[in-house]
Amino acid sequence: MHKTAKRSAKAAAAGVLALTLALTGCGSGNNNNNSNTGGKDNASGGNASPAAAGDDNAPVTFSVFMSGPGQQPTPDNKILKLMKDKTGVSFNMEFLVGDLQQKLGVMIAGGDYPDIMSGDDKLINAKAYIPLEDLIEKYAPNLKKHYADVWNQIKDESDGHIYVLPSYGVYQGKITEPTYQGPGFWLQKKVLEEMGYPTPKTLDEYFDIIAKYKEKHPDVIGFESLNFDWRVFPLQNAPEHLSGHPNDGAVVVDNNVAQIFADKDMAKDYYKKLNEINAQGLMDKEAFVQNYDQYLAKIASGKVVGMFDQHWNFQDGETSLISQGKIEDTYIGFPLLYPGAEEWYRDRGAVGTNRGFGISINAKDPERIIKFWDQMITEEWQKTIQWGVKGEDYEVNADGSFYRTPEQRANADKTSWQVANKITGMHGYMPKIQGTYSDGNAADPGTQPQEFFDSLKPYDQKILKAYNKKSWSEFFKEPKENYIYFPAYSIVLKDGSPAQLAQSKLNDLQVKFLPKAIMASPAEFEGVWQDYVDKIHKLDIKAYEDRMNEGIQQRIEKWSVK
Repeated sequence: MHKTAKRSAKAAAAGVLALTLALTGCGSGNNNNNSNTGGKDNASGGNASPAAAGDDNAPVTFSVFMSGPGQQPTPDNKILKLMKDKTGVSFNMEFLVGDLQQKLGVMIAGGDYPDIMSGDDKLINAKAYIPLEDLIEKYAPNLKKHYADVWNQIKDESDGHIYVLPSYGVYQGKITEPTYQGPGFWLQKKVLEEMGYPTPKTLDEYFDIIAKYKEKHPDVIGFESLNFDWRVFPLQNAPEHLSGHPNDGAVVVDNNVAQIFADKDMAKDYYKKLNEINAQGLMDKEAFVQNYDQYLAKIASGKVVGMFDQHWNFQDGETSLISQGKIEDTYIGFPLLYPGAEEWYRDRGAVGTNRGFGISINAKDPERIIKFWDQMITEEWQKTIQWGVKGEDYEVNADGSFYRTPEQRANADKTSWQVANKITGMHGYMPKIQGTYSDGNAADPGTQPQEFFDSLKPYDQKILKAYNKKSWSEFFKEPKENYIYFPAYSIVLKDGSPAQLAQSKLNDLQVKFLPKAIMASPAEFEGVWQDYVDKIHKLDIKAYEDRMNEGIQQRIEKWSVK
């Protein structure tokens, strides 16, 4: 699995930035009956908007639906006021309440779509969006530049149109992600502190730390894992990272060729090690029979010394620890490797295809909407949205670097302040700059290295200073450029196809046999492992690998920007 964490957005007041904001196109009217052919008629209708009459900044209100829950901004929200003052655009926002699939079903059945909707495959299949590529080419040079390197990737695979402008995964400059949300081998901060701040680099070094700590504190859980529902990656994914590969799911890809690794030595060596530490009493005996809530509860108890997982997957447990005042029980991740492997734990995050905002077939003025987004992706607006107002929400050092005062940080942590000064909910779905601006500042306060460090609690600052680091992501190497096909796990497997059936059966074998191999006595491990491998080889693995390789080659051909 892969997930990219959302960034916070900062609001602004009117008149602060010297922005040149022009809305210059013709408006359009209601367009309920267009077929999604990508032609000009999909982006224009019969009823002219005020902009069509020559008033580029005439007041207009667009309805917006967002597919996740959220909190409405206050009526006097300063960033929305700035947008209205400078562009004439206002919004009626609707956040999801209740079940998403039920909501989408009602919308589709009635053809009752707002002007703007967050991306969803179900809505795409229902032809609820208009194609955007022609609008972008004609009216949105900033968006075209923003998506230039991923232009072919953001096209829908079924027909080649762009229906949704991705909100995440498009980077510029340097990637600064201080919190780090990806995979790693995690250890509690208090354990590292007690053990003299070690930096484990191998499985042996990692488990040696756990063993020594558990010897002094026998009531703790040494190593935790999860093998439940779709969240099987804490058990299944470690071998690909230990061997120097990024997260491509059930395959590793070398020289653009994918193969499963479940039956390879890179997997066997890892599970044999878990078998050994289980025999030593370091493995949680309930790890493979617990559900996700039970897993999080154990994390939140402060008793789990370490685990392999992606940070976002156990972060709710950490949040509980922080709320309990147990910051010393939270975790630092380490990129353990097999001898000779080259680290590839961090990645740049794949572009979120079909996840962002799209324009519905009912939109009254698609040109005006695309021009608005085109303005919002400029650095001036992005700084305003994500950082706020200079002198009010942030300051600038003599060297040009942005920072916040303690009072400004405290304000930003208050919900009452956020709903009046930020548009976090809507901005989460909007096109956005990630990485750094042209002046070197990070896209938002949470990813500005010094600002991030200064915002930490004294205990965390002490831990980082002991390691001579400024952020948690610095425990991992800078991410490499993604391969054009990355991540391979997102290649579509047609339901009921030989490839999909083989992948499903492989997962079933892993869910059953990996716990069995780990919990067996060391003398029984080889026999259990061989039985597992033999059963894998009875599956039509070739069909699965062939489909993955077909998908990789298709992406190389279609996604490369020529």
